[in-house]
Amino acid sequence: LLVVPVDGSHWLSMQEVVDMLQQKGHEVVVVAPEVSLHIKPSKDFAMKMYPVPFTQEEMDEVFKGSIMNLFEGGSFLERVIRQYQQVKKASALFLATCTHLIHNKELIRYLEESKFDAVLTDPILPCGAILAEYLSLPSVYFLQQIPCDLEYQATQCPKPPSYVPRVFTDLTDRMTFLQRVKNLLYDIPNFFLCDVVFQPYAELASEFLKREVTVPDLLRQASIWLLKLDFVLHFPKPLMPNMVFVSGVNCAYKKLNQ
Repeated sequence: LLVVPVDGSHWLSMQEVVDMLQQKGHEVVVVAPEVSLHIKPSKDFAMKMYPVPFTQEEMDEVFKGSIMNLFEGGSFLERVIRQYQQVKKASALFLATCTHLIHNKELIRYLEESKFDAVLTDPILPCGAILAEYLSLPSVYFLQQIPCDLEYQATQCPKPPSYVPRVFTDLTDRMTFLQRVKNLLYDIPNFFLCDVVFQPYAELASEFLKREVTVPDLLRQASIWLLKLDFVLHFPKPLMPNMVFVSGVNCAYKKLNQ
C-alpha cells in the first residue's frame, strides 16, 4: 500500500489506520517531505522522504497563523478575507511540497518499480490523487471534508443549499426561507477560495500527466471515500454508495473518563 498523507491533524488520524494495516500484515510505504509537522519516520512502516524548498521554521509559522485565525472573531467578510489570505500562504507551501514530490525522478522511478496494489491518501490536497492516476492504481480516500465540497462534485452527490447548512452560517438543517437564501449566499465565496487552492494542482497534474485534467477529474477516480463523519455530530445529508462513514477514527486513541 502506497500512503500519500497530508500533514497536520490529517496525518494524526491516518497514522492510526496505517499502524493497524501494518499490524494486519500489509506492506505499507509512506511518502513524505523531509520537513513536516507530524509525519516522522516510524518502526511500524517504511518511509520514503524527499527534499522540499522551505525550512521547519517557515512551516511552523504558517501553521501557527492558521490556528490563530480560527479563534479570531469579526464579521463574515472579515473572516472570509482572513481565511483567503491564510489559505493562500498554506497553499503555496503545500503546492511546493507536491511539486517537489512528482518532479523527484528517483522517487517516481521507485514508485513505478514497486508495483503497489493501491494508494491511501487524504484528498484535501490532490497530490496523492495525481500519483494514483499516474501509476494507474485504485485509490482509497480518508478524509473529513474537502474545501468547496469538491467531494460532492466529484462523486455527483447532491448537497443542496436549501437542505445542508454551509460553513460560517451557524444554521441547522431546519431553515426558514430567508435562512435558506442566506445559506445559498454564504456558499458563493467558496468558488473563489477553491480557485486559489486547487487551480495550481490542476495545472501541475496536466503538466505531469501530459493531458488536460481538472481536480474533480482526479478525485472522480477514487474507489472508496472513507469519511470521518457521522450523523450524531453532523447534520444528515445524502451519500453515494462509495462514501462510507468511519466516525471515531480521530487523531489518537484515548481512554475516555467514565
